Amino acid sequence: MKEFDREMGDEQHRRRRLDEELIDAYDEEIEMEVDDRLQEFGLHISDEARELRRVYFRELIRLQGELVKLQDWIVTTGHRLVVIFEGRDAAGKGGVIKRITQRLNPRMCRVAALPAPNNRERTQWYFQRYVQHLPAGGEMVLFDRSWYNRAGVERVMNFCTDEEYEEFFRSVPEFEKMLARSGIQIIKYWFSITDDEQEVRFHSRIDDPLKQWKLSPMDLESRTRWEQYTQAKEVMLQRSHIPEAPWWVVQGVDKKRARLNCIRHLLSQVPYHEIEHPYVSLPARVHHPDYIRQPVPQSMIVPEIY
Repeated sequence: MKEFDREMGDEQHRRRRLDEELIDAYDEEIEMEVDDRLQEFGLHISDEARELRRVYFRELIRLQGELVKLQDWIVTTGHRLVVIFEGRDAAGKGGVIKRITQRLNPRMCRVAALPAPNNRERTQWYFQRYVQHLPAGGEMVLFDRSWYNRAGVERVMNFCTDEEYEEFFRSVPEFEKMLARSGIQIIKYWFSITDDEQEVRFHSRIDDPLKQWKLSPMDLESRTRWEQYTQAKEVMLQRSHIPEAPWWVVQGVDKKRARLNCIRHLLSQVPYHEIEHPYVSLPARVHHPDYIRQPVPQSMIVPEIY
């Protein structure tokens, strides 16, 4: 009987965590409006959790306002900023990147998420395909995974040789020091989650058809090699933590806290200040008496279904 109760308790806990994951997924797109619709989706949230989400959204919007100020400062000063996001699969990297870029100009804040190298790229200098994505003056580039693939997935999955692995650690400090000397600021984040939390997030991806695309065969393989990834991460942090480009660890089990903490920390690493802009006055619309607006053919109109 006790074993049955324990299994039921575990299942209820799992169901509750999956509900929380699904609620979080809806939050990503419709944010505050989700409160009025949760019951329709069969999801339940406590008053305490609802209040915590209100605090989260209030802080998120405030920090995003600071990111806009940071953007203005980077454009005005010509600063060049690289932010690297690393971590296990489902650790929350994509979520924080989405919140950082959500209200910024995509022309100055770009995301670099490179696919696996092709046959030609495999014969190049290892860092070559990343160099072309580095920022010009007035730009910020967010690397959703980076050249540290060699220290993580390539090492664990045996996609590189021992010699290539050791050469990476000989080269990466010099590579990043060279970038720093050229005026590029580098900030590196590792998102840390627990074994149990990753399992919950993977189950959420399996159960939610809107998120199944996020689950790859490589993700499934990574579950069987948890300890190897841990060892690879520990070596990476030890051998590539340098003053010019230090590592920062984000505790990522609570997604919302991780997002806020990471954005706040990022803002603290750049000496930005608010840039004054001249007052914008909207000019009057110019009317010409001989202008005639031509009708649009009905066949070109998108049907108004909604």
